[in-house]
Amino acid sequence: MAIGFAGPVTATSEKRVALVIGNAAYAAFPTLTNPRNDAADIETAFKLLGFTVLKGSDLTRPDMLALIARFKAEAKDADTAVVYYAGHGFQIEQRNYLVPVDAVIKKADDVRSQTIDLSDITSSLDGSRSNRLIFLDACRDNPLRGSAGQIGLSSQLQDGLARVGSAAGFLFAYATQPDNRAYDGGGRNSPFAEALLGHLSVRGQDVNSMMIEVRKDVIAATGGIQVPWENSSLTKQFYFAPGPAASLSPETQLWQLAASTRDPSLLRVYMDRFPEGAHAKEAQQIVKVASLDPTIQSASRSTSDVDRVSDDRLWDLAQRSRIRALVEFYIERRPDGRHLTSARELLRSLPSNEDADLKPEAVCERNATHPRDATANTPGVPLGELARNGEATVAACQSAHDAHPEVPHYAALLARALAATGQRADAIALYRSAADRGDLRAMVSLGLILETGDGTSRDPKAAYALYARAAERGSPDGAINLAVALLEGHSIARNPTRAIELLRRASDAGSAIANYNLGVLAERGVFKDGRALTYFIRATELGDPRGFLSAAILLDEGRTVSKNPGDAAEMLLRGAASDTGEVINQVVHHPDSWSQDTLRSLQSKLQSVGFYGGSLDGKGGAKMRQALERWRQTGTMFLQ
Repeated sequence: MAIGFAGPVTATSEKRVALVIGNAAYAAFPTLTNPRNDAADIETAFKLLGFTVLKGSDLTRPDMLALIARFKAEAKDADTAVVYYAGHGFQIEQRNYLVPVDAVIKKADDVRSQTIDLSDITSSLDGSRSNRLIFLDACRDNPLRGSAGQIGLSSQLQDGLARVGSAAGFLFAYATQPDNRAYDGGGRNSPFAEALLGHLSVRGQDVNSMMIEVRKDVIAATGGIQVPWENSSLTKQFYFAPGPAASLSPETQLWQLAASTRDPSLLRVYMDRFPEGAHAKEAQQIVKVASLDPTIQSASRSTSDVDRVSDDRLWDLAQRSRIRALVEFYIERRPDGRHLTSARELLRSLPSNEDADLKPEAVCERNATHPRDATANTPGVPLGELARNGEATVAACQSAHDAHPEVPHYAALLARALAATGQRADAIALYRSAADRGDLRAMVSLGLILETGDGTSRDPKAAYALYARAAERGSPDGAINLAVALLEGHSIARNPTRAIELLRRASDAGSAIANYNLGVLAERGVFKDGRALTYFIRATELGDPRGFLSAAILLDEGRTVSKNPGDAAEMLLRGAASDTGEVINQVVHHPDSWSQDTLRSLQSKLQSVGFYGGSLDGKGGAKMRQALERWRQTGTMFLQ
């Protein structure tokens, strides 16, 4: 079956070398919070991906030079050479300088003698046969800002780093746009490092696609204030985690592992990570039943189902998710697993829940993040759940806001917490303040309040202006909300052409909902580009399972594409495993809406994995329910 779970990351014989530096404890410049953590966690991730890592933290200039010299020697014959630097950095006249912890700069000549010129590292990689990837999380506040004249520099210093790189074979990835600043982060890691960690291990994703996902996560985590940027001249695709991409989403994989084993701890992990997931209600029901019958819990611990899941698959899911409880589950259930050493190493780099609860910033982000701002590491919380933890969340967000007044996103998170606890006036005031300072979530949330008149006077014109501003700054939600208004024509002139343009912009930014909406509009003929199926499939890849059923319909009917019963059945299987039950409802209760060829192919696929024992009559109906329900809860988890 084509839908089978893809195998583990393929071992590679190529030589991979990485230089990782995290400088935080500066003698003459402001101390940074997270670079040591960032470097340690990136080091672990690189090691698990087959890199030889040369790593240092809080390095003096002689120590940095010595480590860089070792890296240059290792990188000469490497297939892939990667540099990750976290710490202070600045630009002068389009040259970037990395700052050792012992740097003291009192005059212009000190810049060269006290820092490391980035070009001294990259020039040694020119002309090599390797992919050269440079990740710079070094765009914190310029430590020399405002002192150019004092130290004898002819030009004023800018924040951030300068755009560099033109030689073939390089990718330069910056934590934020050139000339802009990036945040150190209020949790364990900087927003850029956290996003990288969330995507480095995604199998079958090339580095350019990975950077799109990293950018989405950082934009969501910072309210759009920080936008990672890269300059690529790579001449071939590079995969940190080579191998075929998984056919099912991490959510579906976690659900099927938890549901098939009936393990309450895994089901709770699923509910915590995907509070609005397609299987959240099912997970809640299983846990509720288990809590009423202790024998179910003990049975789940001794079940042999977990033993049927291959070691590679269980580790692949744990490594990709970076969920502490899932890594612990692997260690507990695989005491002789071939990835046990790697699992223990990964576990050491993951903060415990107790550690996370110590920082108000982490509590605020975990409890108040909007579900549409979910990242690989922060799931987002529905408003009702936020209200249940409202008092503690308001306190945490207030502390985070007070500690970081320069970060408008904490104001937006505090506003959401206040709104959830009924403090509408204070919430609206904070949303306005955060929106005025550029926070995208605040713009969209305030726009919704003004559009609906929720707690204040309706002002659709102001709402649409906020959506437009958010869309212009890269918010998919702002673009989608404005597009819907332009299509409906309420309190604004209808403009389908502009609406499609906005949806395409959101699609390019990686929005699953925008892709799904484009598929619907293309299917209905609102615009014609022949890509309805492409939009639906892209929506599923980005996390919207509704696209599976829509894609299956097109393939079954041959609408806008050639009829393909086999592919239609494939989409139905993926949808049955991933959506909230729509596919099963369609096949069981509306079998006449499907061609017999598609249903026969579906029956054949289910039969091949032992889930269906009836005849291949292509009739569907109630006799398919048990097979599809079994597929929904088990799917490909046990397929070899």
